[in-house]
Amino acid sequence: MKITIISPEFPNKGGFPLAPPILEYLGALTLKCKPDVELQLIDANREMISASGIDADLVGISIMTPTADWSYNFADRLRGRGIKVVMGGIHPSALPNEAIKHSDAVVIGEAESVWKDILEDTGRGRLQSLYRGGRIPLNGLPAPLKGALKGHYPFRAVFTARGCIHKCSFCSVRAFFGDTVRFRPVDEVARDVEESVGRIYYNGDDNIWGSNIERSIDLFKELSMGSRKWWFGQGDLVTVQKPRGEEMLKWAYRSGLRSVWVGYESEKDANLNYYRAASKQGSDRREAVKKIMDAGIEVVFFLILGGRNDGVEDFDNALELSDRMKITIHPVLLTPYPGTEIYDEYKQYMRQDVSWRFYDGVHAVFEHDDPSMSVENREERLLRLNRDLFTFKRILRRTFHINYRGFPVAHMIAFMKQIAMRKGFRKAYEKWKIAKPPGEVQRNA
Repeated sequence: MKITIISPEFPNKGGFPLAPPILEYLGALTLKCKPDVELQLIDANREMISASGIDADLVGISIMTPTADWSYNFADRLRGRGIKVVMGGIHPSALPNEAIKHSDAVVIGEAESVWKDILEDTGRGRLQSLYRGGRIPLNGLPAPLKGALKGHYPFRAVFTARGCIHKCSFCSVRAFFGDTVRFRPVDEVARDVEESVGRIYYNGDDNIWGSNIERSIDLFKELSMGSRKWWFGQGDLVTVQKPRGEEMLKWAYRSGLRSVWVGYESEKDANLNYYRAASKQGSDRREAVKKIMDAGIEVVFFLILGGRNDGVEDFDNALELSDRMKITIHPVLLTPYPGTEIYDEYKQYMRQDVSWRFYDGVHAVFEHDDPSMSVENREERLLRLNRDLFTFKRILRRTFHINYRGFPVAHMIAFMKQIAMRKGFRKAYEKWKIAKPPGEVQRNA
């Protein structure tokens, strides 16, 4: 049996050269379930592919909302050739009735508990239309498959846990993985780090330390005993403020952590409460940021702008925040994704003239009552903000503000990321000026 697994094309393909985790992990799971299959892994962002060139009995596609249109179109062409297609991931799990129109089977939730059944049902010619993946324990999972992807990928990813204890209304992690966090055994994570990644890797957990501080310390201690590697990931701010927070940061640094992206979300308390994100900020998030940076770890803020409670001044305030704290900021427009609470809250304001590919954080997908916050103005202000945030002068100022303890790796990672962001945002701004506004584009549903 021939199996092909595809990581679909993003609207703005390119970006950070990270091997798609879903390919290497689901590829390993496939060979664990069926060692005799012929397996092909394809990253559509790095190689040109066509439906006519696919030779497979089953094609699996893992879909996030911005990649849904490309995935549906590609799957329609595959099915036109008689090839079976199974779709999974966050978007099909939220909208299975939409996804099944373009596939032979949809996986709702996680794949581990059903993937073997899907492969066997395909071989018997009895593929079901719907499979519900359970939230099973994470021990004994296969190590990511190496050497099966075309092209050069300097960075790879590992994950150590699934689920999130926070209840942010804009995030789909809790809906997909659950609000009870499940952990992988520390020794298995350490094995993957030693065997499956290079000198610098990405921890793909939604929160690298915020679910159980004792377990995080144990994990970081274990990683610190391995070969010298550096990594980056995402974390909250409240955990840093707990009694063992500084001890945790010490071991995180020793384990190789040099950069952490934190959900700062908004400067306004009203917004934090509205987004249900205040719980992960703690009582003094500025002090938490200082503690992280004092440990030699770079901090990057995720900031949400353009919501219906925001105004044009919030875009200017974001630049001022970055300059004042000398912190890199990654601003995005509020994007209500299917499966989140805020999607239901914003449903009456959502634009119906844009396809899923515009759900990328740089396009406005809902209406705003303030005329100065029109769709076009919000998009342009975000892109201009990104242009101003990533001047060479500001990049250098933020890079040299990183604590000397992190030198040179934290500084190198920070500089490389910011240069990549500068390039990507400036390219996006030029494309936007040529193509604005997106116009009447119907969802491919």
